[in-house]
Amino acid sequence: MSSILQLSHIAVEGGIGVGKTTLAKGLAEKLGANLLLEDIDDNPFLELFYQDPERHGLSVQLSFLFSRLKQWQSMIQQDLFHSLIVSDYLFAKDRLFAMTNLSDEEFALYNQVAQVVAAELPRPDLVVYLQSSPEVALKRVQKRNRSMENGISLDYLNQITETFDNFFFHYQETPLLVVQTDRINFAERPEAMDMLINRIRHMGKGTEFWADYTD
Repeated sequence: MSSILQLSHIAVEGGIGVGKTTLAKGLAEKLGANLLLEDIDDNPFLELFYQDPERHGLSVQLSFLFSRLKQWQSMIQQDLFHSLIVSDYLFAKDRLFAMTNLSDEEFALYNQVAQVVAAELPRPDLVVYLQSSPEVALKRVQKRNRSMENGISLDYLNQITETFDNFFFHYQETPLLVVQTDRINFAERPEAMDMLINRIRHMGKGTEFWADYTD
């Protein structure tokens, strides 16, 4: 059984629209942790990608890759890993989108770069994987109404969900807590955040599952 006080990095992960950032912000506030958020809005290729995925897939993936690398290098240089960090992404997640978005030739090139970039980066102590059905995720994406996400389709979310589920089904690098979020909105139910933190306090070393179906 692990203690949150002994962790240095909790990564919150999941597909589009599952509530990663909301949960990461809430956990960081509750636990007094440093917060690390992926820099989506500054990616100059993201909106273009949603408009024309085949043309801009490699550009958007490489832009995310180097942006995240810059973030992590900054955290390491500041030596912030002596205190708890909560991030709303796992560094390896970019590879999952690349698998979905790129051609075989583009992915081979991307993968060569990614392996070199990620070689020396620290792994998290715990990953919280937020799972949601594509239908629920699409409703949440539509509700937040970001102009750049107008081109996201249910078919694309199906592909992303399948890729993420398959990755985390085989994931063994760190302790993993899989959280079903179709009926949980951490922004609207603060008590659910407290229950999740309590669940994290009782995490073991392998993969565990948690869902709160309290109405």
